[in-house]
Amino acid sequence: MPLAFIGPMAAGKTKIARRVARGLSVPFIDTDQRIVDRYGPIAEIFSREGEEYFRVIEREVVAEALAEEAVVSLGGGAVLDGETRADLGRCGVVYLSVDAAAAAKRIRGRKRPLLANGIEDWQRIFDERRPVYESLADIHFDTSTRSVGDIADDIVTWTREKS
Repeated sequence: MPLAFIGPMAAGKTKIARRVARGLSVPFIDTDQRIVDRYGPIAEIFSREGEEYFRVIEREVVAEALAEEAVVSLGGGAVLDGETRADLGRCGVVYLSVDAAAAAKRIRGRKRPLLANGIEDWQRIFDERRPVYESLADIHFDTSTRSVGDIADDIVTWTREKS
């Protein structure tokens, strides 16, 4: 612990991490939700202050969360920060990926500040960040077609085995 979940937008990090935390009987932290609770909606932060400001507050919240004994779901871009990457080196890291077809269904109708052009932006961002996700991961799961429950169960089993 902590066990950190990384990956692109719409990979299911929050849903799966929440179930894993329940399965392990440990707290769950969603860093994006903590940001919303403290600073307001992420889309408004981007609109009002810009991405650079968002990344500063994201780093603060992520550092705090990764210092706790918890299962932590990080926003897709949190791994862009070098200090966050260093912190992740001291955690168990689960990388969740998703293919573009499944992601398109999941992001439809949602306000995501970096996805003005929809799935095209999602794909570009994922392609840019994929090497970082892969380099940080202790284990990887594709969430495109498997159920949340099955993936969470596999992660709980993996976590117990490595402890």
